[in-house]
Amino acid sequence: MSAKQFIIKGLLSVAVVLSVLPLSVSAQEQDSIHTESWLSLRDTIILVKYDTVWMDSKPDSVVQSIGKTSRYDHRVHRYRKRWEALIPTHTKIQFAGNMGLLSLGTGWDYGKRNQWETDLFLGVLPKYDSKRTKLTLTLKQNYLPWSLHIKDSRFSVEPLSCGMYLNTVLGSEFWVKEPERYPKGYYGFSSKVRINAFLGQRITYDIDPRRRFTAKAITFFYELSTSDLYIVSAFTNQYLKPKDYLSLSFGLKLQLL
Repeated sequence: MSAKQFIIKGLLSVAVVLSVLPLSVSAQEQDSIHTESWLSLRDTIILVKYDTVWMDSKPDSVVQSIGKTSRYDHRVHRYRKRWEALIPTHTKIQFAGNMGLLSLGTGWDYGKRNQWETDLFLGVLPKYDSKRTKLTLTLKQNYLPWSLHIKDSRFSVEPLSCGMYLNTVLGSEFWVKEPERYPKGYYGFSSKVRINAFLGQRITYDIDPRRRFTAKAITFFYELSTSDLYIVSAFTNQYLKPKDYLSLSFGLKLQLL
């Protein structure tokens, strides 16, 4: 037999085998083969025992529950949100300002532009000519109407900061209401609680995110403040000068959140 005839016989044998082979495959397997070949055009294929499920690989897809949120879920959400609002957003340290020689405090920023601040300070008042060192407690409200970013830098400026604060000295020797040992109306003011007002300015540096450790921004500020008692003294005693009823203070703010 020549080589040519041998090759032709081999090709005929392969053709016969290929024509018979599909007949040996069950109908269920054929359906599975056709289904898998069609599903291979999709992105993701999951084969189950009796069926085939396909899924499109759409990035950032979110599956939402069709059912309504229960009253319990709403209550838990409000509960957590209110407690989260109590987390302080910044800390401060302030020197002078009619609230002690040095005061440490924490507070909260809020408002559409974080233009409002509420601070709580604990200060130290050296004894000077008195018998002992005293502690002060201050509740302070700040308002920042504008914040101007300095172009091509990480600095911003608050050209005006203003507000009021209540300050008290902790100790039994100070009083809110005049003691009975004094004639009625002798003093006409409280020696324990002072109402203060202030004006100031700030400059803020936004720390590079790669170099942040405890704070994301640091602010330096100064303030000119006075109290209710000083204002009355200034109007009733013409000889007093601004340095007698105005107090200059400095401080730093660390923005935590």
